[in-house]
Amino acid sequence: MDTVPVSPPKNVEMEKWTDKNSKTYVLESVPDLFQSDTDDDYLYEEIPIEEFEDDKSDTEDENLEKTVRNITERKFFEENELDLKNIEENKDNVVNTTKESEVVEDYIRNFFYSRGLKKSLETFQEEWYEFKKKGNLSPEDSVIVPDVYVKNQKLTDNIQKLRTNIEEYKDIANKAQSTFEKLKKERDFHRMHHQRVVQEKNKLISDINRLKNKCSKFEPMIEGIQKKYETAMKEKMLTKLDRDRLAGKILSLETTITQLENLIKENEDKKVNNSRISHSNLNSKNMLNEIDNTNNENNNNNELTINGSPINNTKLSHKRGISGREGIIPIGNRQNPYSNMDIQPVNVSQMSMIQNIKGHDAAISSMKLHPKKKILATVSDDKYWKMWAFPSGELIMSGMGHSDWIADCDFHPKGGQLATASGDSTIKIWDFLKGQAISTLSDHTQAVWGCAYHDLGDFIVSGSMDHTAKLWDIQMEKCKHTFRGHSDSVNNVGFQPYSNIMYTCSSDKSISLWDIRTGMVTQTLYGHNNSINCGAFSIKGNSFASCDADGIVKVWDIRTNVVLTSINYGPSSVNKISFDPSGTILAIGSDDGSCKLFNCNTRTNIRSLDEKEESVQTVLFDNNGEYLIIAGSEGYYQIYK
Repeated sequence: MDTVPVSPPKNVEMEKWTDKNSKTYVLESVPDLFQSDTDDDYLYEEIPIEEFEDDKSDTEDENLEKTVRNITERKFFEENELDLKNIEENKDNVVNTTKESEVVEDYIRNFFYSRGLKKSLETFQEEWYEFKKKGNLSPEDSVIVPDVYVKNQKLTDNIQKLRTNIEEYKDIANKAQSTFEKLKKERDFHRMHHQRVVQEKNKLISDINRLKNKCSKFEPMIEGIQKKYETAMKEKMLTKLDRDRLAGKILSLETTITQLENLIKENEDKKVNNSRISHSNLNSKNMLNEIDNTNNENNNNNELTINGSPINNTKLSHKRGISGREGIIPIGNRQNPYSNMDIQPVNVSQMSMIQNIKGHDAAISSMKLHPKKKILATVSDDKYWKMWAFPSGELIMSGMGHSDWIADCDFHPKGGQLATASGDSTIKIWDFLKGQAISTLSDHTQAVWGCAYHDLGDFIVSGSMDHTAKLWDIQMEKCKHTFRGHSDSVNNVGFQPYSNIMYTCSSDKSISLWDIRTGMVTQTLYGHNNSINCGAFSIKGNSFASCDADGIVKVWDIRTNVVLTSINYGPSSVNKISFDPSGTILAIGSDDGSCKLFNCNTRTNIRSLDEKEESVQTVLFDNNGEYLIIAGSEGYYQIYK
């Protein structure tokens, strides 16, 4: 039999696939896809589509398309080669192992046997052998059956399979192409969106710069207005003080006139009356001078008096220290006017914040209330001291003269002066009517942590980092006595109310009580294990409390040096403590940003005010127990009522 090649050309289907997949796809622009939905007045710059067609990334997209096509083609050829290889291997295996060329009769026998045609097979064999025996079969009838038919059949099956695979690859390629086009459109959309965001950003930057320029123009105006406001408040305060002084003069004059009228009515004799009137006029003149001198005491504070009687009506120089009168420490303790009063404890459980005022640009280190008027003084690390209307929070007066932070302050008992202690190692005394510092005490060699007036107003005590405390004579502007005994910094000083007993709290973990007349230690309190930050007497003078850097607060019995109560608020340091007017409630300011309120009688915690994010530096009850003031490191102070 003749063999006829029936395998198709190998490259026919591949060329069709290549032609079909080599088409050029054009991305149509959709203008509506990128239109903005917003109705703002801002005019955006037009961004044409062609701007992105020349982008370098387009070349990358074309390379991506070619890469996908190459991968698909490579996969197709690899599978075809694999099939052909399998066919060749199977062919080699048949030839080399079991399959041999068949003759015609064996082919027919195998056909009948495989189909189960046993009778036909028997009939064929009988006839076949009979013809072969008779010689009726030609040599051509016994030749080997060619394998070309088998090969053609296998090739036909392989072609069909390849066509099926081609169709599948076409579907995959079409899906990839559509996905690629979709991603390309999204890319263009996001590019345009990015360009719009850039334009909006540039517009916002220009607006911010314009607003900054406006603000820079407003700042000098605001500073000028602030200075004018402070000046006006200072003048207002001075006017109030002058008004009070004049009111006192008027009251004294009215009293004098009344006395003169009574003298005139009592005199019956005309000559005697005239004489007495003349004498009364002289007395009236002297009384007016006395009233004037008494009411000007806050202006010069240089009038020399003994037991309230003037010994010299001549006004001296405003300069301190030249009056020639040295301050005299009283021999004994004075009667405490609050000792016999029955003062009720403050109901702190009902207190709520009524004011939150920005007082300073740095931490507020101390506060004091005016002894006679509703005025609050604050000092800060920003080197300023300020006076505020209380509790409204209006700024009345401010001053700056220290070259370093201010740690403490105290009002003169008569209210006309303020003493401030600073890190520049000095204590300054400020006169409100003069509007300036009238004295600077500078014998300390290191920072001054605390200062306090004696209740008679002639002396100031101060505590310093140089391990000493000093008693200052205000009239003479000199140190009257230096108290040495601590081995570390003296952090806080003060007086027992209406007495000559001074206390000092030190970093050497001890508290000393001193008699300012002798300069000797009368008692020393031990019990703290870390630096003592603050101490405080109650207004009655019968309770004393102290606090340290470990957060320990102790209440002492001064008579026996025994600790009555010890409370642990650690590990945060306790910075300041303050008694209410009854001496029962203790306010405790801590580094953890809270102010604890403790009842010393029941020895229980009442509540905790946790309004601050930073540490509480100082706390203070007012003299009536109506308000509680808390100040901290952020420069704000809060008023609770």
